[in-house]
Amino acid sequence: MKLKPFIAISAAALALAQPSLIAAAGDDAPLKISSGQAAKGTQAVVIGAFNVGFIFSSIDNDKTTGGMIGGFGGTTRAKSVLEGVTREMMQAITDAAYADFKAQLEAKGFTVGDAAALFASPAFARVKPIASPYDAKVQLDKKSTGKASYYKAGVLPGLVMLPGDVVASGFSGMGMAMSSGYTQSGMSEHAKASGQAVIDVTYLIDFSNAKRPGAFSFGGVKITSGMSIVDDYSRMSVVGAGGKMATITLNQAVAVEGDFADMKDVTKDAGLQKAANIFGGLAAAGGFGGLKFGKSKTFAFTAKPGVYEQGAIKAATLANARLVEQLAALR
Repeated sequence: MKLKPFIAISAAALALAQPSLIAAAGDDAPLKISSGQAAKGTQAVVIGAFNVGFIFSSIDNDKTTGGMIGGFGGTTRAKSVLEGVTREMMQAITDAAYADFKAQLEAKGFTVGDAAALFASPAFARVKPIASPYDAKVQLDKKSTGKASYYKAGVLPGLVMLPGDVVASGFSGMGMAMSSGYTQSGMSEHAKASGQAVIDVTYLIDFSNAKRPGAFSFGGVKITSGMSIVDDYSRMSVVGAGGKMATITLNQAVAVEGDFADMKDVTKDAGLQKAANIFGGLAAAGGFGGLKFGKSKTFAFTAKPGVYEQGAIKAATLANARLVEQLAALR
């Protein structure tokens, strides 16, 4: 995976952080815009979907570079799990992020309508909302997978998504793919019939800063505590009054630095694993080769109540600002 810069804001600067801080230019543009012309003229809007996903388990893999402990070419596997975050905490974060997003839209002069009318409209007759939270296995990149729970804003009648909001696998992914097609059609029909653009927002929050690959820590995978809205998997789609859709995707992660969780190495059988790797290295040195045991670690992140929510909400509000400012510019 090509590493892209992310915007990081320290915990000390949380209270002073302004939207301009997240718009700093990097090697890549902060946002990717697709069919931006579809948002031109947008004034009246309705938020049809606002979903926040929380990664609670992720696995990162990387090839080892050799060495006695590295097993001469094995694979490094780092598993990270999030603990101590309740459903109530995740719902509260989602609701706070939604309220801020709506407020920022209104501050930019958009007229925000009631989503209940959208869900009750004939255009939405075939749309089948799913239960919240929605659990999905997600492919984060070629070497990383994760499990995430997506929560809808509590004020919305149901959880719906558009195609591409979640890159899920398995049966849950198949079901969502079918459902999201009906949702896109329903949003398009409603927008054309009402003259009201329909907005869909999806965020994915990561609790660990996994630098993949190439960082000098644990065989190429560096795991530290952090908080970020993940790039590529966080976006806003706007189905304009003409029925066409514009998509604004985060091209750089929005990260907030701080001490949001206690990190602990909870790897089991570490001694046996180390012995196997030493044996593999000695065998390779003796000309036998083919023994690639690699290494495996498991890290547990225990969220700090209050602080975790503060960091997640701050990251979401900064992402909101970036997306709303871009939508205002497109209109």
